[in-house]
This record gives sequence, C-alpha cells and structure tokens, in this order.
Amino acid sequence: MEEKLNIITIGESLIELSTDENLTNAQSLNKYYGGDTITTAISALRLGSKVGFISRIGLDCFKNYLLESWQNEGLDISHVKPIEGINGLYLISKKEYSDVNEYSYYRKKTAATNLSIDDISADFIMNTSILYSTGVTQSLSISAREAVKKAFQIAKENNVTTAYDPNYTSKLWSSDEAKEAFNEVVENIDIIFLNAKYDSKIIIDANSVDNIIKYLYDKGVSTVIIRSSIDKGYYVGNQGRTEFIKYFDDEAIDKTGAGDTFNGAVLHGISSGMSPFKAVYLGSIASGLQVKKYGAIKSIPYKEEVYKIFKGEND
Repeated sequence: MEEKLNIITIGESLIELSTDENLTNAQSLNKYYGGDTITTAISALRLGSKVGFISRIGLDCFKNYLLESWQNEGLDISHVKPIEGINGLYLISKKEYSDVNEYSYYRKKTAATNLSIDDISADFIMNTSILYSTGVTQSLSISAREAVKKAFQIAKENNVTTAYDPNYTSKLWSSDEAKEAFNEVVENIDIIFLNAKYDSKIIIDANSVDNIIKYLYDKGVSTVIIRSSIDKGYYVGNQGRTEFIKYFDDEAIDKTGAGDTFNGAVLHGISSGMSPFKAVYLGSIASGLQVKKYGAIKSIPYKEEVYKIFKGEND
C-alpha cells in the first residue's frame, strides 16, 4: 500500500531563466524552475506535507534537471509522464522592490499541453487528502481542461477535498474562456483561492466580499479565500464566518510566485488539521518570507523558519 499523500497538484512546470537586469541588456540568466501548481506543491512540501504532482515532462535538455530537482525535494513524481517534446520556459527580469516584472513566456505546444484524462488515476487521487489545480492548468489545452474536470469529479465522488485557484491572466486566455473553464469545475470545488483584483471581478463578476462569498457558498464551495492587495490581507469565509487576516509582511523584493506559495502553505495547514483561518495566517507567513528573496521556488521558506514565527505568534 502506497503511503497516503496530503496534497496532489495537477499542472505544468516551466524552466525559469531570470535576471535583475533588463532582458534586452542581460548578459547572463539564472536557471531554476517555476509554474503555479509546482510552486504550490513545493511550498506545501517544504512545510512537511507529502505531496504528489501530475504532469507531463518533455524529453529535452531540461528533463533530468527537473526530475532530479523534484526528487531532491521529496516530491512524488510517480505520475509525471515523460514524453517526446519540449518543456516550457519563461524569462523574467526581476526589479528589486518593484511590482512590475518583465516576462516572456514560451509555453505553446510543450509536453504539458498534452495532459489529458489518460494522466488521471483514480487510485492516485483517492490516496490523498487534497487535490489542487488552477485555471492556468486548464488554459494549457482542451485535453488539460478535460483532465482537471475528470480529476475533480473523481475527488468529489471519493470525499477527497478539492482546491482551486482561477489565477486568471489575460496573457494566457480570454475572460470568457476562463469563466467557462471555471464553471466546468465549480460544483466540485471545496476550497477556492481568489485574487480580488482579477478573479473576483472577471471570473465571478462580483466586487464586494460578501457577495463573492455568498455566490460561492450557493455553488457549494465551503471555504473562500480572497487576496486583496488594496486591503493588504485575506478575507476568509468558512461555515458562515468571515475574518480578515492581514499580510504578514508587505515589503517585497520579488513577488513572483507569492500567491502560489501562500496557497501551498494554506493547503498544508488545512491538511494538517488547522482551521482555514489558522491556515491562512500560516500561508501569510510563508508568502511574506518568500517575497524577501528572488525566485518563485528557490525563495520558498522551509518548515523551521515558518513555524518558528507561527508558533511564536500563537503561544
């Protein structure tokens, strides 16, 4: 019998090539990897969760680097399928203490776009506590959308908690496509993460926190977490109760992957038995520490650093 996992994420991983200079003038780039669901997976893993990843990986020069990196982290990659093709990548210029980074994405026709229902194992999903995916994964291809839909159906039918983040950006697809993809899975979502500026207004077409939470409660979502950059914190709705939790720290060097790091820490907390409110505070600490360094994943903090603060605040 396989060891039970705490969390499984479904999505893509991309090679990250970064610089703190303008991309036009940069003479060298630092290599790492990124992607929203893999960032969430590593965030939860570094806090102590047992995490699995469902994806497809291309047989290019980056394959061994990615697989070895994940194995070194302790990620369960038994359902990462190597196939002929390339891995996606993105170039990023990270400007210190700036909210505006320069990006260039290369993710069309990559191995991950071949994700399909053939990659979804009911046995694997039934062996976890939480299943997580995003609109970014759905945006990869029609077959990836079908894979996410099937996975969420399997999870719901087998009492596995589901979590979802629309993570909308117009760089990937239109608002109509994002809404359609969201509506395909909303009836099977237990926990949802929203960005007040983009997801709430564009995907749900609602502005007030109360209206957003009520709308999602009516759809059957039990836990609603809304990130608000204006209010500098998170609104958390669960079981008829709503709380606001401030950012742990809003001073950031690089916010790349901060939301995904937050999501992973929250899912870790919930799978560990915390209330959503406590888990969101844990997530705020993890993301608050992560933005103090460069890089989506290499800057994700480890359990000792996060829990030292968390326990100190809760003694």
